[in-house]
Amino acid sequence: MSTYPENFRYTKEHEWVSVGGETSRIGITDHAQKELGDIVYVDLPKVGAALSPGAAFGSVESVKAVSDIYAPVSGEVLAVNEALAATPETLNSDAHGDGWLVEVRLANAGELGGLMTAAQYEAYLGGAAH
Repeated sequence: MSTYPENFRYTKEHEWVSVGGETSRIGITDHAQKELGDIVYVDLPKVGAALSPGAAFGSVESVKAVSDIYAPVSGEVLAVNEALAATPETLNSDAHGDGWLVEVRLANAGELGGLMTAAQYEAYLGGAAH
């Protein structure tokens, strides 16, 4: 079984966006959290913020480094994962589930076509994700 959910789309910067319905969630991939190490802080945008593809919208701080998070798609932030303020380590334990970062209303669903499928993302990682 794949480490990466099939109903997600992925970026080369290691973010994911869930696909389906009017709203989508955005997060960082399991590969990204492994590279970062123990995550100690997450900086997220406010509800109502507008995201633009490729633009930084927040950051993740680990014991190793601070990394920007880039929007895979454009849209309006409808919700942020408030639980991460108290338990940022959720990103390490469940990057594709409870570790989601923001929920957005997609401005242009066509942008999803420019992102990688799970199989393409795993190939991009060079098969190291298995």
